[in-house]
Amino acid sequence: MARKKDKIDEALIAIPPGETIKENLKYLGMTQAEFAQRMGLSEKTVSEIINGIAPITYETALKLENVIGASAEFWMNLEANYQLAKARIAEKLKLKDEEKILNQIPYNEMSKLGWVSKTKSKEEKIKNLRNFFGVSSLNYIPQTLEVCFRKTNNPRTSCYALAAWIRKAEIEAHKIETKPFDKEKIYQLIPAIRELSKHPWEEIYPNLKNLCSECGIALVTLPHLKGTYVNGATKWLKKDKVLLALSYRYKFADVYWFSFFHELGHILKHNRKEVFIEGDEETAKCELEQEADNFAANTLIPYREYKKFISENKSFTKDKIIAFADSLNVHPCIVVGRLMHDKKISPWDFPELRPKII
Repeated sequence: MARKKDKIDEALIAIPPGETIKENLKYLGMTQAEFAQRMGLSEKTVSEIINGIAPITYETALKLENVIGASAEFWMNLEANYQLAKARIAEKLKLKDEEKILNQIPYNEMSKLGWVSKTKSKEEKIKNLRNFFGVSSLNYIPQTLEVCFRKTNNPRTSCYALAAWIRKAEIEAHKIETKPFDKEKIYQLIPAIRELSKHPWEEIYPNLKNLCSECGIALVTLPHLKGTYVNGATKWLKKDKVLLALSYRYKFADVYWFSFFHELGHILKHNRKEVFIEGDEETAKCELEQEADNFAANTLIPYREYKKFISENKSFTKDKIIAFADSLNVHPCIVVGRLMHDKKISPWDFPELRPKII
């Protein structure tokens, strides 16, 4: 076992060019003091070069070529190899340090989703994650995705899993070409967006993405990542392009549509500098979240029409729900979802009116 450890330690040794200089001085029978005189350098500088403290510069390499022999290129190559070896040692130590963060990231789940390459090597996982997050070290993830760590109040939520989900949404959003953000156009397209709810899912998503891109919104829908508890998020990528990300956490169409309009409410009504992440119960208590909830609820089903529907019906039947949804030009699941939320019906009523999106 000790022998194996020795081999690992040997691989982490960087030999400075000074060792080669020392060997040559011994061969030439030259002291360091004499060598310093011949080089035109102080004894301190020579000592630092020999001990790998000071680097061999181009000028020093040319002097070595004259005093000891061998080309300047030879000495520069020795120096370059030494510096690279030191960098590799530092890199290995950094990788070791980043393993603590690796253990907090759901790498295997991400690899199954195709977000990162499959591998069993910890080093490869760390390097793949650096590339995925666009950082030189996993230690910088909290700084680059600060909101995931600042806003997470749910003790069950994994900040790093949430950061991975948001990062994937950003990556996908950058692939989507959008026209400049246009708030007025969004309001104009809301009726067409609501009407899309009546279509099959395979038609809804591509058409919804296209409508959003016309207004400067990059719509991304991703699988739910364990430990994130996220329903959706919004983030401005630049002044005329905004990310609207949704999760397949709940697979019912009515939940998807409510989440979509909730995020749209943030985009239309709230500060561009703010990043909104919805999912845990704490964020739901926020005033801005309640505003977004109200926007979603009243955009999907206008408040007055909903109140009238409630007041005119003491019980709700399938036919009544379908007729009301038709009058609104939305899918019946929108009505069912609202009635369930308001506890007018039970979560088990009318399952045939609540299709799943996947």
